[in-house]
Amino acid sequence: MFKIVKKRFLDNAKTICLFEIEAPLVAKHAAAGQFVIFRLDEQGERVPVSVAGYDREKGTVTVMVQAAGHTTKMLHTVEEGDYITDFVGPLGRATEMDGLSKVAVVGGGVGCAIAYPIAKEMHEKGIEVDMIAGFRSKDFVILEDELKAACSNLYITTDDGTFGRKGFTTDTLRELLESGHTYDRVIAIGPGLMMKFVADVTRPYNLKTIVSLNPIMVDGTGMCGGCRVMVGGETKFACVDGPDFDAHQVDFDLLIKRGAFYNDDEAEANKHICKMTGGVRNA
Repeated sequence: MFKIVKKRFLDNAKTICLFEIEAPLVAKHAAAGQFVIFRLDEQGERVPVSVAGYDREKGTVTVMVQAAGHTTKMLHTVEEGDYITDFVGPLGRATEMDGLSKVAVVGGGVGCAIAYPIAKEMHEKGIEVDMIAGFRSKDFVILEDELKAACSNLYITTDDGTFGRKGFTTDTLRELLESGHTYDRVIAIGPGLMMKFVADVTRPYNLKTIVSLNPIMVDGTGMCGGCRVMVGGETKFACVDGPDFDAHQVDFDLLIKRGAFYNDDEAEANKHICKMTGGVRNA
């Protein structure tokens, strides 16, 4: 059993929630770029979510979860002091940072919650970080202060122009590259289509670009094959080979197609969430 020690919503729309969870063994080994898998109860589904932070002294791990599917919406009903059944990790490979001096980190929507700890750790290592964060509108902006403290320059965009610059993250990235900014690496985390377009922007510059993939996943150990992706014409498993991959080698069309496979089933499951049996247990 794993205790929820802190909970707070990050956006005005209350679609993304931060949870600080008591998990000493996970906190001891966690690193930026890795993920965990949680279950609300013994009958619940296994849901992967990226590590957004950790405190080794307190023995806690922070995750930021968007209420998108049935289980993530149920998680949002959990309160501080409640317990969830499983919290397994850290899983996957940590983001590689050695030898870097200047990096552009691009986050889209809830992907900014994953990009934040990566940018923060790089910034603390003395790497110059330009952070580009994109959101639908002002109501969905998250972590503005945290992102600002974790980079050298922060560029915020919104699709409708209600906050920051109007446009997309790729617009800002393209402008920076065209104006002569040079980077050792670009790291992009967000919706599949956004990451695909980031790869299209950087490809003419032969600029190494890394994306963090979140395909359908079940066990997190490479056994089920659910998280398979095509990278450089070869089958890879995001849970053990990733989640970071070379963006210029990823088959994004297949990734996006497979990611939408269960949309109809998820929509059906989302029709009702019982708040009386929300899948959590009190202390």
